[in-house]
Amino acid sequence: MTLLALGINHKTASVALREQLAFAPDAMAAAHQSALALASVNELVIVSTCNRTEIYASLAIDDEGELLAWLCRYHNLNRATLQPYLYCHKQRDAAAHLIRVASGLDSLVLGEPQILGQIKQAYQQARDVDCVYRILDKLFQHSFAVAKQIRTQTDIGANAVSVAYAAVNLSKQIFAELAETSVLLIGAGETIELAAKHLAEQRVAKMFVANRTRERAEVLASQFNATAITLGDIPHYLSQADIVISSTAAPLPILGKGAVETALKQRKHQPMLLVDIAVPRDIESEVAELNDAYLYTVDDLQGIIEQNLEARQKAAIDAERIVRVRSQDFMAWLASLRSVNHIREYRENSEAVRDACVQRALAQLQQGEDPGAVIKELGFKLTNKLIHQPTISLTEMARSGQQDKLATLCQGLGISADQDLN
Repeated sequence: MTLLALGINHKTASVALREQLAFAPDAMAAAHQSALALASVNELVIVSTCNRTEIYASLAIDDEGELLAWLCRYHNLNRATLQPYLYCHKQRDAAAHLIRVASGLDSLVLGEPQILGQIKQAYQQARDVDCVYRILDKLFQHSFAVAKQIRTQTDIGANAVSVAYAAVNLSKQIFAELAETSVLLIGAGETIELAAKHLAEQRVAKMFVANRTRERAEVLASQFNATAITLGDIPHYLSQADIVISSTAAPLPILGKGAVETALKQRKHQPMLLVDIAVPRDIESEVAELNDAYLYTVDDLQGIIEQNLEARQKAAIDAERIVRVRSQDFMAWLASLRSVNHIREYRENSEAVRDACVQRALAQLQQGEDPGAVIKELGFKLTNKLIHQPTISLTEMARSGQQDKLATLCQGLGISADQDLN
């Protein structure tokens, strides 16, 4: 049995190639079943995200060729085109790779938590179509547990390393309870959408989304139960906002000092946090001169992000130590499975010897032979038969000078390997 992790990711392949190798969500079930039909594949899980396509498999043979050929056929790709960008990990390296992926150590954003949910979803999809059995079930469950351990015992996910997340974390430092705040988001791009997602997770009391076109604002607002408004509506809603986060592509500032000053008066000078993550700026720098207005720019956040990224990189060193130890733990479990068949065979052979000796003894007793003599013969024959093969092995190893094997066998038999010849 060979454990395998085969795939490409954002480090090894371009977006174009990753798109070509991606599996459509509605085709995952059929893809799993198609790959499982290969003679060499015992189990498999396909992971397909925007940053990676990976196949984790338990193979009957130590050869990924058949699975790789299937992957190329499935996506109509030439093997020579794919090969330079492909990585292939086996055994302990495959286990360690999955743990690193699940823990966010292999992500585009170091330590990001979303990948764990994606890995869990891929595992469940494979289980739903009966492609996961004992080996991969144990591997994935083990990886989930180690990912949790890494997040608990290190600071890999403790510090913000995206602009949107840093903006929300900054808000949490100023407002003790975000659940009691109202937020105005200006813009409807990717950064604002990510900020909205983080704020929704904090269960903010109210959220407004302002955009140049109401239609685009409504699309984003509908995802988070927010209110959509236009840029022209901002003066009417600004006083309700405890937090303002702005990220547009406007060439000129959207919020001026006068508008914010008016809003603060209407708020009876309750503090307002304004986070301007646009370049060029959306909020006039003079806003920072106002009492009760706390203005932060993308440069301020970038400094926070750089410090946090450095902290995550330090945490990653501790996380990698955990990966090394826990991946070896999995391989020890895997190795233990190999002994199961040996133990079963050894027990069956011993029981067969026992049964034969007992049957002979019972027959002798039925024939009226002396019970004491029968019991002594039973013990003698049983002992001789059970120690016959170990005795032969001990003798052969001693004669051929195989001291390491001799010591191992002696340890297994519970006897001393060092014997005085005198």
